[in-house]
Amino acid sequence: MADSAKLPVPDKHTKNEDWTVVLPRRGKRRICSRRNSTPEAKQQPWVPTELESDPDRELKLIQKMETCIKKVESSQFYQNFLELVENPDILNSFHKVLGLELEMPMVIYGIGSIESYETPRFQLSLAILMKRKFNWIGDVEVFDPILSATESRVLESLGCSVLSVNEQGRRRATKPTLFYMPHCEAELYNNLLQANWELELLNHIVLFGNSFEMYEFLSEIKKSFIVDSTGHILAARKFTDEHVLKIASDDYFAAFHDSSWHFFSPALDTELLLVKNQFLCT
Repeated sequence: MADSAKLPVPDKHTKNEDWTVVLPRRGKRRICSRRNSTPEAKQQPWVPTELESDPDRELKLIQKMETCIKKVESSQFYQNFLELVENPDILNSFHKVLGLELEMPMVIYGIGSIESYETPRFQLSLAILMKRKFNWIGDVEVFDPILSATESRVLESLGCSVLSVNEQGRRRATKPTLFYMPHCEAELYNNLLQANWELELLNHIVLFGNSFEMYEFLSEIKKSFIVDSTGHILAARKFTDEHVLKIASDDYFAAFHDSSWHFFSPALDTELLLVKNQFLCT
């Protein structure tokens, strides 16, 4: 296990239909819609469709993950990633989110099938390496509706806990929380922001996922075509501090292209309220 890196302490995605974004037809408008207004509205109990773990598959998957973790750890990509995270500006942003807390949990949404595909294994490997490297990362929770019982057991063997509820990305950040969401659907990022559209809650969030700047660029090209699933993402751009992850190797492009760290610093609650009212009545 790598040595833990410390922050300064102050003195005192998937094939499951639940997670698929269906984009609205061009020009479609809602009038005073209150869809998804309650963060807990769509949370549902969840169990894997495959109820029992297969020991042989479990062993093979553990071996695959160990190999993948070693590959990522020895890569130039990982060194570049650490340089970005340990950049003084970004470390200061983490420190600001932590406040007086010593650690923040990591919530991983939409990891995909780690048994079926290499890309989710790369993404999970990076999260595990972060947990091992940085002592300010606390418990790791994982959810994807397509996870099997075998994959869930392997995740637990790697030190993660698998959620028994499909939160639809709507976890309220009542304490500092790192949301690790590489290449999730736009609607999940939007759900996360909507559920936390308050000054204090947004200040508690660190998000690793698809570049919000990219969504802004796409919205300018496609205009209203993606606005319904990215409204809060686009509204948050004005107070988002984004740090883009550079990919040094084609091996990791599929897993991490267009990924960024996001930190949120809204100036006033009134600014958020104006946006909230706009979404309710447009």
